[in-house]
Amino acid sequence: MTRTVDRRKFLWATAMAAALPWTPAVAQSAPVRIGLLTVKTGPLAQGGIQMEQGLTVFLKQKNSTLAGRKVELISADTGGNPAGAKTKAQELIERDHVDFIVGPLAAFELLAITDYIQQAKVPMMSLAAADDMTQRKPNSYFARASATSSQCNQPLGDYAAKELKLKRVATISEDFAYGYEQCGGFQKVFEDNGGRIVKKLWTPIATPDYTPYLAQISDVDGVWNGFAGSNPIKFNQQYAELGLKSKYPVMGGWTAYDDALLKSFGDEAVGAISAAWYSSDLDTPSNKRFVEDMVRDYGNIPGGYAAGCYINGMCIEAALEKTGGKTEDKQKLIEALRAVALTDSPRGAFHFDHLGNVVGNIFIRRIERKNGKLVNTIVKTYPDVGQFFTYDEKQFLAQPVYSRDFPPLKS
Repeated sequence: MTRTVDRRKFLWATAMAAALPWTPAVAQSAPVRIGLLTVKTGPLAQGGIQMEQGLTVFLKQKNSTLAGRKVELISADTGGNPAGAKTKAQELIERDHVDFIVGPLAAFELLAITDYIQQAKVPMMSLAAADDMTQRKPNSYFARASATSSQCNQPLGDYAAKELKLKRVATISEDFAYGYEQCGGFQKVFEDNGGRIVKKLWTPIATPDYTPYLAQISDVDGVWNGFAGSNPIKFNQQYAELGLKSKYPVMGGWTAYDDALLKSFGDEAVGAISAAWYSSDLDTPSNKRFVEDMVRDYGNIPGGYAAGCYINGMCIEAALEKTGGKTEDKQKLIEALRAVALTDSPRGAFHFDHLGNVVGNIFIRRIERKNGKLVNTIVKTYPDVGQFFTYDEKQFLAQPVYSRDFPPLKS
């Protein structure tokens, strides 16, 4: 049987099909692409590998589907340096056409790519804590769900002065932006509450022997450190070997006593106090599931590096749900991302401020040995901590960004 086609009807149907808004449908069928900038080599590699694990666990839980669209994760190793971060960011955006950037890890990497990300107009969520990304030089395509470098250390300065009753403290950290900003946040609040920083020591990122620095510590009530990556393990071992642990209680930022490091510590870390935006013992439904899946898939209790990227995945999912899964309009995408407010996440409830930085709980923790294992136990929670802590925003931003020399030593 031969079928005849009316030419006029065929042309009309073809014209109508051509006029339909089919482009978005085609775009929606393509996967959402997330580009991960991480570090897999060098002293920061331990945290970088955990970043990838955290995001991978989240996507596995979601069957690699967010807001009805399949998701493709493209991971890039920056090498832990600014040049590598910029090269990999360009590849992800210009070659791989990613819809979101997650990462990088280090503050100096983030500062190296911020202008490019702003020009490319690609929404980015980073674990890197560079303060000025959401302060004096805000990037309108950036959101941070973890914390600025100084954000956790501000409550720690308050706790050290008011509850630990410390008066004189020495600080030691790596000689780069993250170390400066962590130390500045602790020093500012500690001294505003009557304490005094009497010595600040700076070490290279790759330091095999901390003895020359530790030998300079004396006549203090405590020591604060801001080490990251695998460096806290060496620092705490040498701190105890020199007999300082029995003399001066030690404190640190979240990277110094991250939960994922606990299996590598010994008794030298028992009693250490830290301030963190994430703690593996937090009792929330999403955190329980996250910890269980991380232990199952990778055999380790997760810390902030993994949790940060897991939470970034949650934020991306929430933003896509707001846009109906659409990613074409990058302005609407970043607006949706910054409007995210979650009541249940591995870090608890949080939202973003008008500059794209997180407002959420900060936990003061003490390392204890329980059932033969080291654990971080939450001893105090500072609720809804923003990047300016208790300070007036305008006054805070009028001061310089925390640096090697700011705030200066008063003595």
